[in-house]
Amino acid sequence: MLSTESAPVVRATLPAVGAAIDEIAALFYRRLFAAHPELLRDLFNRGNQANGEQRKALAGSIAAFAGLLLERPDERPDALLSRIAHKHASLGITSEQYKVVHTHLFAAIAEVLGDAVTPEVAAAWDEVYWLMANALIALEAALYQQAGTPEGEVWRRMRVAERRQETPDTISLLLRPEDGSPAGTFRPGQYVSVRVELPDGARQIRQYSLSAAPGRPDWRITVKRVRDADRPEGEVSGRLHEQVRAGDPLLVSAPFGDLVLPDGDGPLLLASAGIGSTPMLAMLGHLAATGSTRRVAVVHADRSPADHAHLAELLQLVAALPGATLRRWYEEPGEAAPEAETGLVDVDALELPEGVTAYLCGPLPYLRAMRGGLLRRGVPASAVHYEVFGPDLWLGQE
Repeated sequence: MLSTESAPVVRATLPAVGAAIDEIAALFYRRLFAAHPELLRDLFNRGNQANGEQRKALAGSIAAFAGLLLERPDERPDALLSRIAHKHASLGITSEQYKVVHTHLFAAIAEVLGDAVTPEVAAAWDEVYWLMANALIALEAALYQQAGTPEGEVWRRMRVAERRQETPDTISLLLRPEDGSPAGTFRPGQYVSVRVELPDGARQIRQYSLSAAPGRPDWRITVKRVRDADRPEGEVSGRLHEQVRAGDPLLVSAPFGDLVLPDGDGPLLLASAGIGSTPMLAMLGHLAATGSTRRVAVVHADRSPADHAHLAELLQLVAALPGATLRRWYEEPGEAAPEAETGLVDVDALELPEGVTAYLCGPLPYLRAMRGGLLRRGVPASAVHYEVFGPDLWLGQE
């Protein structure tokens, strides 16, 4: 909760800070990487820095947090903080790094806003920052404790036990610890980070959902090669596709992520698009392994059946669940899937039972369309959960 002294100052200055926050974030990153080039090389996603998405995500999270402090002073924005905390823990972020961020962020604020940053304004926004930072530090400390690892020490060496080509642009990798121990448990829907050394010596990190149910001696990740005419090819996905084979070592984090299968027997909607199907496979696999009779509506959208990774496995899992149904939409269904529907998912055509909890994963336009359609149909916002890989550009819009 903001102090009574800071709240009116933040309220009065939020429009000005909000208008300049993108410029502040851009200058912050320039200052940060000039002082700590290793952070760009080995921690931050260079692709998201190059296209500005990380800057927009930082700006959105700060502005959203400040706005929520003012609008709901008695509530902590747990949904916003939880997603950030899980992502930070998967990267091995430590509490000391928040001090480094503070130094360069507030230098950027002072430079961009100039004389408008009076001592009172600086103190009020300093309070906003540390309220958010300390909340994240506490959440991340709890996540490290749950993972059984010291702060930031999330990495372990694993080896690729098997590599499979799932589609022309998608591979799956089975991962096993080098020491021969079981990979360990996780909650269906969680992800791991993978750190890969690139030809220029950078050690870049990306997150991948665990795409098979827990309870096996290995973990499986499924990697889609990022190809986009409007942006550089994915550095890590390209490296994994080109270089990594069975027997090769990989540095992998402990599992994190808060888009996880809920307990209970309430009805579920698992809606995905493209490679967003991966956490849903782990959820469905767990439901099948535990003999669940829950009502589960599975919805998937893709370019074509040939582009749908793990399609045969999905069909088997849905068939193994007595309460499950599956609807698929393809842009190009072709003759291989005569039962599939053509085009984009029609939210209005979905059967939504009372009390349904929805889990969404896929590209941001898909998430926005699905979430908006579900809210329009009366599903409470609190019952719609989603996963975004990469910077969460949605934070300021919830």
